[in-house]
Amino acid sequence: MSELFDAVDALVASRSVLPPPAERKRLRQAHGLTLDEVAAALDVRRATVSGWEAGKTEPRPPEREAYARLLGKLAELYPADPNATAPVEDTAVPETFASAPAPAPQAQPVLTDAAPEAETMTTSVPPTAASRPARTTRTTSSASRRPAARKAAPAATPASESDPRFENGPLAVVDADADGQAYAYCVGGLVLDVPAKSIPSLVEWTLKEAKLGAPKLSGPGKDADPLIVLTPSALERYGLPVALTEEERHAGRIPEGHKVVKQLVRAEWKLTKRGFGPWARIYRPATGSERACVQLCIPSWNALDTRHWGEAGQLPPAELARVLGVYASRVMTPRGSTAVTGLELMTALHPPTRASEPDADGQRHSEHNPGSLGKDAIDPMNWPPCEVPDGHPVLKDLPRFHVRGPAEKLFEEAYDWARPMTDDECTLRHLVGIDVNMAFAAGANGLVVGLGAPTHVKAPVFDAKLPGSWLVNLSHVDLSRVRVGKDKWADLNASLLPSPFTPSGERPQGPAWYATPTVAYAQELGYDVTPIEAYVRYDNGRYLDGWYNRLRDAFLATMADLGVHADLSPSDFLSAMDGYRGRDPELAIVVSAVKATVKGGLGKLRERPRGEGWKPGQPWRALARPTWRPDIRAAVISRTRINLHRKIVKHAAFTGQYPVAVLSDCVVYAADGPSPLDFLPYRDGKPLPGGFKLGINPGLVKWEGTQSVLWGEEVRERFNAPELNLARYIKDGTVTDVDNGE
Repeated sequence: MSELFDAVDALVASRSVLPPPAERKRLRQAHGLTLDEVAAALDVRRATVSGWEAGKTEPRPPEREAYARLLGKLAELYPADPNATAPVEDTAVPETFASAPAPAPQAQPVLTDAAPEAETMTTSVPPTAASRPARTTRTTSSASRRPAARKAAPAATPASESDPRFENGPLAVVDADADGQAYAYCVGGLVLDVPAKSIPSLVEWTLKEAKLGAPKLSGPGKDADPLIVLTPSALERYGLPVALTEEERHAGRIPEGHKVVKQLVRAEWKLTKRGFGPWARIYRPATGSERACVQLCIPSWNALDTRHWGEAGQLPPAELARVLGVYASRVMTPRGSTAVTGLELMTALHPPTRASEPDADGQRHSEHNPGSLGKDAIDPMNWPPCEVPDGHPVLKDLPRFHVRGPAEKLFEEAYDWARPMTDDECTLRHLVGIDVNMAFAAGANGLVVGLGAPTHVKAPVFDAKLPGSWLVNLSHVDLSRVRVGKDKWADLNASLLPSPFTPSGERPQGPAWYATPTVAYAQELGYDVTPIEAYVRYDNGRYLDGWYNRLRDAFLATMADLGVHADLSPSDFLSAMDGYRGRDPELAIVVSAVKATVKGGLGKLRERPRGEGWKPGQPWRALARPTWRPDIRAAVISRTRINLHRKIVKHAAFTGQYPVAVLSDCVVYAADGPSPLDFLPYRDGKPLPGGFKLGINPGLVKWEGTQSVLWGEEVRERFNAPELNLARYIKDGTVTDVDNGE
């Protein structure tokens, strides 16, 4: 009899009633479940659940009963809106597809003490919304189709018109199932079948059928090449290793004799000098205006550095496509590491050449694009010796172990300064750290930098509007009495302040090389300057303005998506920042990547040799780039440090409070309370003019962390270091050798 009952139960289960496909997807999304989670619970493949939700297939016993039970319980928790119109399935091929978050009105920044901003040079405005997409709807062919369940996506999912050439977005994450079928997960939730059976055919498909890429950011520029991200299963599908060997990892590529590299050679595709590595570029020489290039990204080969991308490389394909897609739409399609992308963004916004006006025969020619760095690098031997790092060819005649001092080397770096606490500060209870948002981006805003080669000048008259490097003695600048406004002076305790002229905060001794913003600040404080010599650049401009605007808008838009807006009051801002990363961990990854793009891009301006068999005195590969510009990097860091010191002086003059420690863009003060509001002066909700202001805009500050004064004293005593930089550990109180500040 029990066998009969079992048979009856099985018969009932085989006819378990299921809601329509669109409702299945709505219920899953309403509960925040991913396809992977549902598939794991039912012991089926992700593609199987996707097919059920798309209405392509129906579950069979025994999974059908379990699936029906899951949906039934979800329906009890999230009943359908009886007034909602049933979604209509749309299977037509649309003219456009929402391949990226929709552009929206540009985030309006609050004015900071940076110079006025130039008009943005971008051709599109970064979006201000990035909702989770309906991720897994697949089409049945390689053509682009609107997902059948598109209308079941979250209400806030943006939709926008895009360039029809790139209607499927800037990139795709290619994954493969157990049967070897490859799928391309695009931005916005679209999933395409990939017919390609090899890497060469995948490149062909990407360029001819996938409709991936992004339009150029500037008039004379070039469209962004499509980005294909390969998951471990896709690597196996296409005959590539899931991980590099130790030897391959050090080489940064797989061997030229690898079968996939040979396939590319036979198909007449080329690789850049970097070879087939984590960020391989596969191309054929351009013919006319047509480009044939595909960028690959291989996360399991450490393409996505966890310091900047967190756990993005471990995300499922749809979620990874979302993270990279938001970054691509707001910054640019990644071209490599965040540092490489930051540098490439500068060039994308200021291409080196443009088309000339028609000549007498009506022909146009390539010519220099004004405001750019041009197409030719500065001759290594024409660089000022003070501006280049050790080992540069221009220094090849120096003795081998010679150490250059301040009078020989431009040393503009971020702060690393601390001092012992005073007796009065030891009576307070808390040490509160504040951190400047996007400090180095704010330092680039409105900054005039050199565009061409330098001119050497002896005994010049200092000009604050002329970018360059100046040999000048600033040791006479006395911080005990400084000008803080027009005809307004302040008496300060100089022993409690860092010097603005050195990264260590120590007062300079004798002549030294400084960038223009540093020397200009000495004048601003009320002191005369008399340069001995200088390397100045008469060809100059605000080269970084478009770069700053693009990254600022990306940062503000993503933070707004996380609930942190630019117009919040100080207390509301602190509340909004509390736990913002947990609201959407994927968008939090984008925030980290944007900030890393700022610092990394500036760092690339002075890229040092990395292996390559290099020896001191020999040129290295980066020197051949027009964007190898250590003078621009030095100017940005100089201005960033000066911006911070200006705020410190304003705060000290108004409140009598002095910093205990400064590390890069983080400042620590002793205070009675644990919040920045306990020591930052506000009157009627308005901050001290020119001082620290709480807010999310670049140049404003956020709360970094709070520890007790007793903690600070105990740490310094434990390490027998009365000047240990507490700013390095203020965030979580853990004392390590790593700077864990943002």
